[in-house]
Amino acid sequence: MEILGSAPPPASFVQEVLVDDEQEYADLYAAQWPRLYRMARAVAGDAATAEDAVQAAFARAYASWGRVRAADHPEAYLRRMVLNELLGLRRRAWSRRERPQESIESGLVTEAPDGAVAERDRMWSAVRALPPRQRAVVVLRYYEDLSEEQIATALGCSRGTVKSQAAAALANLRRSGALTTGDDA
Repeated sequence: MEILGSAPPPASFVQEVLVDDEQEYADLYAAQWPRLYRMARAVAGDAATAEDAVQAAFARAYASWGRVRAADHPEAYLRRMVLNELLGLRRRAWSRRERPQESIESGLVTEAPDGAVAERDRMWSAVRALPPRQRAVVVLRYYEDLSEEQIATALGCSRGTVKSQAAAALANLRRSGALTTGDDA
C-alpha cells in the first residue's frame, strides 16, 4: 500500500528540474563572470590569482546551488565567495611560496605617450601595494561603486570597519603620492 506523497517524482520531472537549475546557473555564470573577474583582478593584483578565485567561487556555488539560488541576491553572494577566496589566500601557507609578478624590468620601461595612462598605472600600482582588506574596500567602493553597507556585507564586517579601512587606504595612497588631497571623492 502506497502512502500519499511517498512515491518518488517521475524521472522526467527530476530531469526538468536539473536542466532548469543548470540553465539558471549557466545564465548567472555568463552574466557575472566578467564583473567578478574584474573585481577579483583589482583586489588580487594579478590575473592568475583572480581567475583561480573566481573559478573556485563558481565551483563552490555549483556544489551548493540550492543555497546560492535561494539567496536574496545571488550576485552579492558570489561576490562574497570570491572575496573570501582572495582574502583567504594569505592564510594558506602554499600561497606564500610563490606569487606571480606583473612587473617589467626597469630598463625596458618607456614613457607612456598619454599622461592619463601613466597616471592610471601609478594609481593601480599603489592600490596593489595596499594590504588586502584595504585594497578590497577601495576596489568595492570606487571601482564597483558599492555603498559602505554593501561593502560591509560583502566583507563580513561592520560599517565602522569599512570606514576605518577606507580611511587607512586613502591615507596610504596619499602617502605614496598616488592620491592628492582632492582626489578621494
